[in-house]
Amino acid sequence: MAADLQNAPVLTSLLREVSRSFYLTLWVLPKAVREPIGLGYLLARATDTIADTALVPLLERTEALVALRDRVLGNRKTRLDLASLAAAQTGKFSAAERVLLLRLEEAIAILESQSEFDRARIREVLATITAGQLLDLERFGGVERGGVRALETDAELDDYTYRVAGCVGEFWTHLTRKHVFPDAPIDADRFLEAGIRFGKGLQLVNILRDLPGDLRSGRCYIPRESLSAIGLEPDELLATSAENHLRPLYLSLVERAQGHLEAGWEYTGMIPARFFRLRLACAWPLLIGARTLGMLRQGPDLAEGAKIKVPRPEVRQILWQSVLRLPSRRRWDCLFQEWRERPVVPGPSRRNS
Repeated sequence: MAADLQNAPVLTSLLREVSRSFYLTLWVLPKAVREPIGLGYLLARATDTIADTALVPLLERTEALVALRDRVLGNRKTRLDLASLAAAQTGKFSAAERVLLLRLEEAIAILESQSEFDRARIREVLATITAGQLLDLERFGGVERGGVRALETDAELDDYTYRVAGCVGEFWTHLTRKHVFPDAPIDADRFLEAGIRFGKGLQLVNILRDLPGDLRSGRCYIPRESLSAIGLEPDELLATSAENHLRPLYLSLVERAQGHLEAGWEYTGMIPARFFRLRLACAWPLLIGARTLGMLRQGPDLAEGAKIKVPRPEVRQILWQSVLRLPSRRRWDCLFQEWRERPVVPGPSRRNS
């Protein structure tokens, strides 16, 4: 049996620090899945931290990712030594990420305490995520300063969104079906497909939101074949003068993300109503994602430092509205459309937001 979440301080303290928004989602989840989902997130966050530590040479990051993957999969018995990577943490969550890397062996110990089913699902999702991150390092790791390299095809974009997020929807679905409502009469194939699209949609929102920063790191997740079709090269996106030219393609990706999130909202509606905690945990990122897409429709904004973020008062409004509307299926069902279509009030500037 897995240890109770309250007895796993590495989960409670670190999750609160490295992702306050996900910690809120974790808090509202049914207790039966809190620990394996929290542990899966924490391990994935560690792999993401390793992959993104640009101050550390590419080879060292790659070797560390492989070592962590093998440790998670049980193929490596030697304890991890990530001290040099921990020392290189200088970002917004640097202190928490430094501690996370130094305390990963505690998370591995918690993994070993999970049930056979949960441990296998955590290992599966981490294997998929690290495969995506290793492929990302291979694609973009050698980009020269000031250059931009793009994914080649739309198929590569779809594969990437599955590897780093669609597989998380799959993981989430397997765990909640097993532990929360195993006997509910649900179209299992449709539910699983919608869960995968849920994850892909959230990742595509992130790709569009993070576009200016990714470009200046040499990464472009808008496929080269799509850019070529409208007469653009990836490095041309470094200039704001490309915004109007890019806009139709950009908006087509916004619409694709919206379609995925709509599938995610269908997924939320398929969860039996009595499991309201699970519904809320799914609804919150979807509603924030829908609102983000509404803001992204004003773009693209390619300026250095530009980043769209839903204001905290609106996030709080989303949380309260979702709780208050739970008793009414009709009012609940309208939530996604309302936040998707909510007017965007222009601010003094969208730069550095």
